Amino acid sequence: MSSFNFILRPGVASHMKRLWLRKVKLTCSMKTRAMQTHAFDYFNDSVDLDESKFGKILIANRSEIACRIIRTARRMGIKTVAVYSTADSSSVHVRMADEAVCLGPPAARESYLNVEKVLAAIKDTGAEAVHPGYGFLSENAAFAAELESMGVAFIGPSASAIRGMGDKLESKRLAMEAQVNTIPGFDGVVSDENHCLEIARNIGYPVMIKASAGGGGKGMRIARNDTEVREGFRLSTSEAASSFGDDRMLVEKFIDSPRHIEIQVLGDKHGNTVYLNERECSIQRRNQKVIEEAPSVFLDADMRKAMGEQAVALCKRLNYSSAGTVEFLVDSARNFYFLEMNTRLQVEHPITECITGLDLVHQMIRIAKGHRLKMSQSDVALRGWAIESRVYAEDPTKGFGLPSVGRLYQYLEPTHLSNVRCDSGVEEGSEISVYYDPMISKLVCYGQTRQQAIDLSVKALDSYVIRGVAHNIALLRDILTEHRFVSGNISTAYLNQVYPDGFNGRQLDQKSRRRVCALAAAILAKADIRARAFVNKRHSAPNSWQFVITLHETQISCNIRYSDSSRSFVVSIDGEEELVADDFNLSQSPIYTKVDGRDVVFQLNSKAQFGNLKIGFEGSDYDLSVLPKSAHEYMKFMPEKSVADTSKRLVAPMPGVVKSVSCDVGCQVVKGQELCIVEAMKMQNSLLADTSGKIKSINVKVGSNVSKDDVLVEFE
Repeated sequence: MSSFNFILRPGVASHMKRLWLRKVKLTCSMKTRAMQTHAFDYFNDSVDLDESKFGKILIANRSEIACRIIRTARRMGIKTVAVYSTADSSSVHVRMADEAVCLGPPAARESYLNVEKVLAAIKDTGAEAVHPGYGFLSENAAFAAELESMGVAFIGPSASAIRGMGDKLESKRLAMEAQVNTIPGFDGVVSDENHCLEIARNIGYPVMIKASAGGGGKGMRIARNDTEVREGFRLSTSEAASSFGDDRMLVEKFIDSPRHIEIQVLGDKHGNTVYLNERECSIQRRNQKVIEEAPSVFLDADMRKAMGEQAVALCKRLNYSSAGTVEFLVDSARNFYFLEMNTRLQVEHPITECITGLDLVHQMIRIAKGHRLKMSQSDVALRGWAIESRVYAEDPTKGFGLPSVGRLYQYLEPTHLSNVRCDSGVEEGSEISVYYDPMISKLVCYGQTRQQAIDLSVKALDSYVIRGVAHNIALLRDILTEHRFVSGNISTAYLNQVYPDGFNGRQLDQKSRRRVCALAAAILAKADIRARAFVNKRHSAPNSWQFVITLHETQISCNIRYSDSSRSFVVSIDGEEELVADDFNLSQSPIYTKVDGRDVVFQLNSKAQFGNLKIGFEGSDYDLSVLPKSAHEYMKFMPEKSVADTSKRLVAPMPGVVKSVSCDVGCQVVKGQELCIVEAMKMQNSLLADTSGKIKSINVKVGSNVSKDDVLVEFE
C-alpha cells in the first residue's frame, strides 16, 4: 500500500486504499461463503465420490436457495451455473457459482420466470441438469417436460407428478384415490365473484378461497361472511394472476384453528419411498409461515406413522420421485386432512435435515441421476429438535409484516454460536429490492430438546445484526418466549389470537426496563471515561454520575458509580441496583456483557449524540435520552417540535405498483374504506382511509410505480 502513497496524490491514494480494501473484503466474503460449512455438522449421508454424478448443474433460482444448492453441489464435486436478473448482478449466489448468466430485467416475468431465457442459458452453458429450488419454475410442469425433451435432467419429480399436484382440484381427486383424508369443498373451478359467493354459502362459513395453481400463501384468503368473500375473491385472483399467471380459484371449508403439519417425503425412480418425519408450520401470517419446528409437540409415534403412510401412499399413486412435502391440516381431535402437496424442496427443509442427518439437496441430485435411496423407513432418524425462524425485511407492527426495502449497511449473522445455521443469500451491502420476496434468511437452531432449541433461537436472534431495513426479529423473539408457544399450544390462528390488535412491539417488564436503562447509563458513563482519557489522565475521570433517562416518554432518575473492585458500573434505579460488567467496548456489535452476573446481549445501534441512544435489546430497538441531571433541568426551556398533520392524505407505506384505485375525486369515504391496492414483493396490500372525508385529489393511476411515502390520495 505504501507504493500507492508514493505514486498518487494523497487524496487519490486514500480513495484507492478504500477501493482496494473493499475489494479484499468482498473477495474474502465471497470465498468464505463459497467454502462455508455450517456451525454444526448434521449431515450423515456422506458423498460417495465413486458414484456417477452430473458434471454441471444450472440453478434456476436466486438468493439463499441458490447458495444452498451450490454448497451441496460443491460438496459433491459438481460445477454450478447461476442465473440472475440485472437487479441481482452483484448477488452472493452469482459470485459463488462457477458460471453465471444474466436473464434480463428485474421483473420475474422477464427473467426468472422466462422459460425461453432459462432454456437458452442451459444450452449455452451445457448444463446436464437443472435444480429449480422453490418458487419461480420449481412447480412448472411445462418447464420440466421441456427439459425432458432436451435430454436435460430436472432435479425434481416428473412433469406428470407436478401437473397432478400443481392443480389443487386435481390433487384433491388424486389424494382421494390414494385414500388420503381430504377437506370438504367445491369440486370445480369458481367462475366469478357471484359464483364464489354462492359456493361459500352452500359450504357454510368460514371458507378458504385459494388459487388452484397457488402455493407459498399467495392467492389465499379466509372469508367469514359475504363481504369477505367478495373482497377475498377479488384480491386472491389478482394475486394469483400476478404470481402464477393463473387466476383460477377454488373454495373449500376452512377448518378453524387447526395445526399445519407437513410430512417430508423422499422417493427414487425405482419405487422406493420414505417419509422423513414431520414439521410443525402453524405459526403463520397471511398464510405464509413464520416459524417452523421439527418434530411437532402434537404428534405421537402412532399419528406420525399414520400421516407418514398416507403421504407415502399419495407418492405411490403419483410414481413420485425426488423430495416433496405433503401438507395436512390437523384439528384439535387429531383428525388430519390433506391440504396440498409441494412437489419441490420446501423453504423449511433445513429443520428436517437437522433431525434426520440427511442432506435433501444431495438426495435430490442423486435421485435425478437415477440412483436408489440408500435408506429404508427404519433407517430414518428422529434426533433432537430444530426450529427455523424466517427473518424478513418487513415491519411486523404494520399488519404482521409490511415489506421493507433498502440496503443492508450492517449485517452480521449469529453463526459464531454453536448449533446455529443461517441460510441466506445476502451479505453486508446487499440490497433488499421491491421485486422479490422480502426474506433475508432462515435462522435454524438445533438442540437435544425443544427448550434448548428455543433458548438458542432467542440468543441467536439477540445476536443478529441487521441495519438498513426494517425486520421482524422483535416478533420472532416475542413468539419464541410467549407462554402459549413455549407450552406447544399453537394453531394457524396463533398470531391473531395472541396479538388480536396486531403486534405493537415487545413490551418491557419492570426488570427488563430497568436493565435497558442500566445499560444506557453504563454506555454514557463509559463514553465519558473514554472521552476524558483522550484529553486528560485516566485518573481525572469521575467515578460517579447522575443521569435522567427518558424511555417511552417516562423519565427515570439513576445514580451510577464505578466499582474498581468488581470492574463494573453500579447503577441505582428505583431503589434497585444493577451491576453492569465493564468487559465490553462500544465498537462491538453485538455486545456481550453481564448484568448482575447474567449474560446479556445488546446492540448499540446509534452513538450517544446529544444524549440520544438507540439500543437493541431482546430483539427490539429502544430510543432513549440519557442526560446528566444538570443538563436535563434545562430541557423545559427547549421549544417543542411540531408534529406534521398526516390525517388528510394517504401515503404509500412501501415502494410498489398500483393495482387498483377504488375511489374518485369528490366522493365521500369513511374511515377504513379501501382506497387503492399496491402490490409489493408479490403481495397485494389494500390501503385504507385513516379518516372519513371527501377526496380532494388522486395522484396515481393503475399501473403507476410509487415510492415509499409518496402521497397517493389527498382529502379536503
